[in-house]
Amino acid sequence: MTSKNEVSIFYKFFSLFSVVRGYNILVLVAAQYLASIFIFSPNNSLKEVVFDLHLFFIVFATTCVISGGYIINDFYDTKADKINRPIKTGLDNIVKQETKLTLYFLLNFLGVAISLLVSWRAALFFSAYIFGIWFYSHKLKRYPLTGLLSATVLTILPFFAIFVYFKNFSKIIFVHAIFLFLVLMVRELIKDLENIEGAVVSNYTTFPVAYGERKTKYFGVFLIALSLIPVGILFSYPAISYMRIYFYITMISLVIIGLVMLRSKEKRHYAILHSTLKILLLVGVLSLVLVDTDLLLEKVIDKLN
Repeated sequence: MTSKNEVSIFYKFFSLFSVVRGYNILVLVAAQYLASIFIFSPNNSLKEVVFDLHLFFIVFATTCVISGGYIINDFYDTKADKINRPIKTGLDNIVKQETKLTLYFLLNFLGVAISLLVSWRAALFFSAYIFGIWFYSHKLKRYPLTGLLSATVLTILPFFAIFVYFKNFSKIIFVHAIFLFLVLMVRELIKDLENIEGAVVSNYTTFPVAYGERKTKYFGVFLIALSLIPVGILFSYPAISYMRIYFYITMISLVIIGLVMLRSKEKRHYAILHSTLKILLLVGVLSLVLVDTDLLLEKVIDKLN
């Protein structure tokens, strides 16, 4: 029979997994490696990338720092999350705040220490990243534009670290980055619409609180329209190969999301749109395997020449 102590340990582990958004971390690790293999280093073999020790250190440091970021964000958002995510908040609170804060400092220390094995520049980057996450959680997220922009930038920065590591400055990567940035901004807007009640209670002046739901929806549709431009540019690159199937699906999905968002009025509607965008981004990560690396390599060499 399972003892009460074993059950308690299981719940505490599950609680910590929830606090650090373990599912998001796993997706991020997969995204970093797939992007490294199919986008950032097309001239390297699969073995070279997978067994690149410095890349592993960067991914591991990213995992530690972002896990710590979720903990500190959870700490500052306790009041709002009791309204926005009551069930998740109950699960997260199984572990004491003191334990979570101790883990926060431990994860950040471990992240910077591991990044030092790559270079002092990497350690400096992750130190600044830690500060950026804390500053966002403590101050920036309370204001409409800074909260929206900083949340999007902090989400995309882990890929910037790998981009700099491989020193692949091809145009196709920048276009991909612009598309991802715009879609992430749309996701943040929808998340703010979903969590508007908690924001009001916590005195967070998020975009919907500051400008109203209608203007937030219009701005979201505007961002969706902008995101279709880099998709159109990507279609001109043979290097995306069969990944163009994903972008066709994405274009249709984004248009539908924009139309549904305009008509949405309830929290559950925004929750569905938010989940749909998360699935769309996850499928995008998995779709990286459809990229033709030979054509991408030719494109990079052509641009460098």
